[in-house]
Amino acid sequence: MGDPQVIEGYCLLLPDPVVPHLNALTEAGQAAFLADMARLGQAVLELTGALRINYAMFGNLEPALHAHVFPRHADEPEALRTAHPWAWDWATARPFDAARDDALLAALRRRLGQRRS
Repeated sequence: MGDPQVIEGYCLLLPDPVVPHLNALTEAGQAAFLADMARLGQAVLELTGALRINYAMFGNLEPALHAHVFPRHADEPEALRTAHPWAWDWATARPFDAARDDALLAALRRRLGQRRS
């Protein structure tokens, strides 16, 4: 899960092994990473009750492939409801807290650990 939790349920996805960018993976590796991103997004969507998921991959500041997965909620402040997640105030966002976030984290681990049919 992302730190800070700028939007409740925000997660990061990293490949194993870490590579500098998506194009450093083989075609099969790229497909697997993007499928994992969609699978994480689906789990976050279902477990948080979000309206939709925003996905982002940049790599401009951190030269390691990673994907941001942001659930978007109906109760977001109106001014931010259609804004990208970087419009939020990350400096005042609550930090990830293992105790507070444990239920969602555990549910994500269970959901992602299940085999796809």
